[in-house]
Amino acid sequence: MSTPRIAFIGGGNMAASLIGGLRAQGIAAEALCASDPGADRRAALGTEHGIETFADNDQAVNDADVVVLAVKPQVMQSVCRELAGHLQAHQLIVSIAAGISCDSLQNWLGPQPRAIVRCMPNTPSLLRQGVSGLYANGQVSAEQKQQAEQLLSAVGLALWLDDEALIDAVTAVSGSGPAYFFLLIEAMTAAGEQLGLPRETANRLTLHTALGAARMACESDIEAAELRRRVTSPNGTTEAAIKAFQAGGFEALVQQALNAAAQRSAELAAQLGN
Repeated sequence: MSTPRIAFIGGGNMAASLIGGLRAQGIAAEALCASDPGADRRAALGTEHGIETFADNDQAVNDADVVVLAVKPQVMQSVCRELAGHLQAHQLIVSIAAGISCDSLQNWLGPQPRAIVRCMPNTPSLLRQGVSGLYANGQVSAEQKQQAEQLLSAVGLALWLDDEALIDAVTAVSGSGPAYFFLLIEAMTAAGEQLGLPRETANRLTLHTALGAARMACESDIEAAELRRRVTSPNGTTEAAIKAFQAGGFEALVQQALNAAAQRSAELAAQLGN
């Protein structure tokens, strides 16, 4: 597969992360460009990554094979309507904006059928440790799916979905997921401090425990439930803590929280798509 020319519409943090990831994979600067209304942002992208930048979106998409829509959901409709007359039939449209459906993008981009991939990356993508759910509409070719996967793989794991409705579940699990772990880190740090540890010590213990546990789970073929059982000795300290979690309805509370996130994701998609 030849290297596609990729144009980023919007040069914010996620776009910059994707550009950096692609450059780290060996993609030439000449294959990438970006547009952004901010002169300082354009200068930063050009200086850091060596790519060409534009103030006007239509200039950026002129020779692109892949157009990455990396603007805020609230301005996506106006950006798409402005771009509609400047896009070409062969171009792949990749949206990384939360809550904007493929049908909404298609409607805003005009009557010409568009190959659209909708993605839900999460914030660890900024460290190239992210995970993204991807959905392709019926216009996307096999080669274009490869292009989209290469793009999102530059910042972490990319997983394909067969049903666009599952984007709401991805949002609930991984899109919002980092905040759940941050909340647990907050709570464990506070609890450690209450037990008498200096706050900095409690925080460092919590952070490195989280990191180590995540690495163990990621690098093992063993399911999390079994890993938990292996560190939970009968009548030991871990079992006492686990029983306290479960007595408080921990699993049910997690399910309730993710259901709330998925429902809100669907509500926002309906609002933003109007």
